[in-house]
Formats: sequence, C-alpha cells, structure tokens
Amino acid sequence: MKAFLGHLRTINHHKWLVMKLCFKIGLYRQGILHDLSKYMPSEFLSGIRYYQGFRSPNAKEREVKGYSFAWLHHKGRNKHHWEFWVDFTTQGAIPTKMPKRYVLEMFCDRVAASKTYQKEKYHDGSAFEYYDARKQYYVLDQEAMALLEHLLVYLKDHGEEETCRYIKKEVK
Repeated sequence: MKAFLGHLRTINHHKWLVMKLCFKIGLYRQGILHDLSKYMPSEFLSGIRYYQGFRSPNAKEREVKGYSFAWLHHKGRNKHHWEFWVDFTTQGAIPTKMPKRYVLEMFCDRVAASKTYQKEKYHDGSAFEYYDARKQYYVLDQEAMALLEHLLVYLKDHGEEETCRYIKKEVK
C-alpha cells in the first residue's frame, strides 16, 4: 500500500508541476494531457512494483529485468520524449524532426522531473545538469537539441519565471 500511494503521489505531483509550467508558457492542452499513460496498468503497476521515491521506477525495473517495459510503453505514446521521434533504418537510429511544441513540453517535463525527484535539493540549474550528463546519448534532431539546451541554460541563468515569460513571448 505504501508503494501504491507513494507512486500515485509522485506521478500526480509530477503531472501537476508539468501542467503548471505548460500553462505558464501557453501549452494548455499538452499540460492537461501530459503523461496520462502513466495511469495505464502497463505503466502504473510497474511503477508500484519498482517504486523507490527518489528516482523513476523505470530505472529500478531496468536494473532488475535488463529493460523497462513501462518505459517502452511510455515513450511510444508520449510525443514530448525525444525517443518517440527516433526512426530505425538500415543506417541505424535516425532522429526525425521534433515539433517545437513537444520540445517545449519536454523542457517542462525535465524541469518538473528534477523538482519531483530532487525535492529541496532542486535549483534552477538542476534540469540542465541532468541533461548535460546524458546528452551524448540523445538521438535528437539538431534544431530540437539546440532549443532544449538553450532553454535549460536560460533557466539556469535567469530562473523559472523569466524563462517561462521568455518562452511564451519569444520562443513559442
């Protein structure tokens, strides 16, 4: 029961934070619909089983099973994940163009995830630090990657309120 409630609280909190950020930048529909697949049994039950509270249960599932079925399900249904936009051809993994609105939702998602898991240790550079440590693994089109990195650096340098204003007025 503790894992059930903890996981439910975590995803509700994350979804609430993403929604608030999306609303601040004018992505109302995406803010409401963000991550609804997390409530589907294929994701939710794994989330309970591998719940830890300080990181995504997908990471624990991956350690135990060698892959995360919940993550495979999630990334295939949520366009704000760069993995959704990767095509596999005879030349290997090829990034396709990610529309700006999903890059902006990815930014909101990354900030909200940092806040959710880092709690009181979160600071305006947290989302950039997470991204920067992993960006070499991203198969993301160059335009989307440049925009995401620009926004994460902008957040680090200017704070959340100014970044949301900037996105709504200058980027969106």
